[in-house]
Amino acid sequence: MANNKTTAVVPTDPEAAVASKVAAAILKFIGEVPGSDERKSRTPAEAARKVANKSAAQAAIAAGALAWPPGPLGWLTILPEMIAVWKVQARMIADIAAFYGKKGTLTQEQMLYCLFKHTASQAVRDLAVRVGERVVIKRATLRVLRTVAQRIGVKVTHRVIARTVSRWLPVVGALGVAAYAYYDTAHVAKIAIELFEGELK
Repeated sequence: MANNKTTAVVPTDPEAAVASKVAAAILKFIGEVPGSDERKSRTPAEAARKVANKSAAQAAIAAGALAWPPGPLGWLTILPEMIAVWKVQARMIADIAAFYGKKGTLTQEQMLYCLFKHTASQAVRDLAVRVGERVVIKRATLRVLRTVAQRIGVKVTHRVIARTVSRWLPVVGALGVAAYAYYDTAHVAKIAIELFEGELK
């Protein structure tokens, strides 16, 4: 008699395993939306630009420091480096939301959208709906959040693998990673400003 039981298949692809780890880290990271000590600003765009510049510099320093170890040792710092940058960016997003008077309504979905829209736009497509000229972030189920995180994990992993050659060049690699973190944080700030300027409830 044939056995109809199905056996779970464990992924053997190293890239898929890394993507799963990144996805798990993202889900854990956004589990608690950071707070902000900032208040609503009379000039939110100006206040947002100031915090964006400060945060971009902080992200660059954090990423550059963690990217210093060369070769295989550098691989061990990739995920901590990304998480360190995400933490800086998440605090920045919370501050920007506060400047626009939306501190109390900041959600996991908004956080995911702001963090990854520019690097993984297809991954976050299930979180957003356009209303006229504005983008509204929808509430998502845990299943949708997991799916989005997995898509982001795959995209981020591809990007990291494409840049791994720099890990073998300590000084050049660290400078390149720091520069990318600065650039990345500036884009996250731009998306957050655009979102909170027009977010509908």
